[in-house]
Amino acid sequence: MNIHNASRRLFLRHAGAMGALLGPAAAPLALNLSAVGAASAQTASDYKALVCLFLFGGNDALNMVLPTDAASWANYSTVRNQSPDSIALLAPGTAPNLGAGAASPQRLGGVLPIAPARAQGRSFALHPVMGELQSMFDTDRRLAILPNVGPLVMPTSKAQYGQKSFPKPQRLFSHNDQQNTWQALAPEGATRGWGGRMGDVLAAMNARPVFTSISASGNAVWLAGESIQQYQVGTNGAIRMGTDGNGRIYGSADVGAAMQRIVSATRGTHVFERDLAALNSRAIDAEAALRTAMKPASDALFGTAPATGSYNANADPKLLYDNPLTGAKSFNSLAQQLQAVARLIDASSASGVQARRQVFFVSMGGFDTHDNQNRNHADLMAKLAHALRYFDTTLGAMGARNNVTTFTASDFGRTFTSNGDGTDHGWGAHHMVMGGAVRGGDLYGNFPVLGAKNASNNNFDSSPNQLGNGSLLPETSVDQLGATLGRWFGLSDGQLLDIFPNLANHNAGARYLGFMG
Repeated sequence: MNIHNASRRLFLRHAGAMGALLGPAAAPLALNLSAVGAASAQTASDYKALVCLFLFGGNDALNMVLPTDAASWANYSTVRNQSPDSIALLAPGTAPNLGAGAASPQRLGGVLPIAPARAQGRSFALHPVMGELQSMFDTDRRLAILPNVGPLVMPTSKAQYGQKSFPKPQRLFSHNDQQNTWQALAPEGATRGWGGRMGDVLAAMNARPVFTSISASGNAVWLAGESIQQYQVGTNGAIRMGTDGNGRIYGSADVGAAMQRIVSATRGTHVFERDLAALNSRAIDAEAALRTAMKPASDALFGTAPATGSYNANADPKLLYDNPLTGAKSFNSLAQQLQAVARLIDASSASGVQARRQVFFVSMGGFDTHDNQNRNHADLMAKLAHALRYFDTTLGAMGARNNVTTFTASDFGRTFTSNGDGTDHGWGAHHMVMGGAVRGGDLYGNFPVLGAKNASNNNFDSSPNQLGNGSLLPETSVDQLGATLGRWFGLSDGQLLDIFPNLANHNAGARYLGFMG
């Protein structure tokens, strides 16, 4: 397919869609925005991908990245050491006690020191099971940490947060609403995500726009654009509609071909019927293209070929992590999702795909750690660290590290206080960005002050960054995170202000966080 013809077709779709949505007065804006995307398609020749790794449930980032200077550590240890089950991790250098309970702080040993280039006069560490990320941060310098990120309408002080009239994100502390706000900048009900909207602008760089926005983890609003529709794949690759790998049903290629004709054709004029037929046709065509473009998961780039028999992903050593609950190797489904993404990235230059800009979505659940946090969170952190290291290693083997940037996101952070053996819903949280183009080995944003809890309640008056129960008041906004990624991805300042409207509420010099090369 000729990429310039594809760009022209996408340009016309953009213009038509925006004109219909916004009315005749918006037509010049629609034409200008689409023309920018089409023009960029004819000049840019590089490949770039963004990967959103969503941690569903609200990650307790306060036990993922920890300040270990004396004042911070004293408050951390005191506040999180609550009955009946302390969730306070142990100081750097503490030897593991292998006789202690599985995944207990004593069994895990001390947190792992890291050395940010700009330590802000403090010292820091990672969760004890994240040794793979410790080396990626300190030695490889392909991992950056963004402290205290969350949705904001505008920069907000603690005093302003207490003012009812001051603009704040809607429906804070709600899972569904904050998942949507992270992904689409508005609570549940918003249908256009900022990843998909980036895809709207840059899809003209792809010969087949269907491969612009791809999920390996089900439906994700982050991937949905105005004109770009997300395409979902399974961990084994493209999802085939009805037929087997040879296009047959009941062993018959004729039956398979007939099924495909029926589901991709329409005999009526009803809009739903036409849309369903178009979606079916899109799925069939995309699967056929990926079937030949994608290498198998057992290819040496991504996995380990079996000695005999069929490939069993669950037994592939590359997808196994050290399970802190059992002390044995366990299958990591997040690593398998990232394996699918790596295979898709590898296929991006194939003749049936020809993509230059792609956004991907992967996820892991289980982060709503209201109870049993020691066991659950340690296991989640081990999976996260292993999956990110696997993906980085695989991209390195592909020669694609500099072209792919991966970032974490989550509903929200969690309370600094413990509820006895877990944590409750918070707001701000620390996040990670990984890639060859990332200026790693550093913190981007001020690390919050962890204060002491008042004796009479769960307020933290000694910290300018903590609200009730020690929840973090974000200092860095999702808009700033997204805009920094978007600028690396190839969007202009004007396009980013359109995608991230709250970005305009930040001073121009603070809109980009500097973590991308």
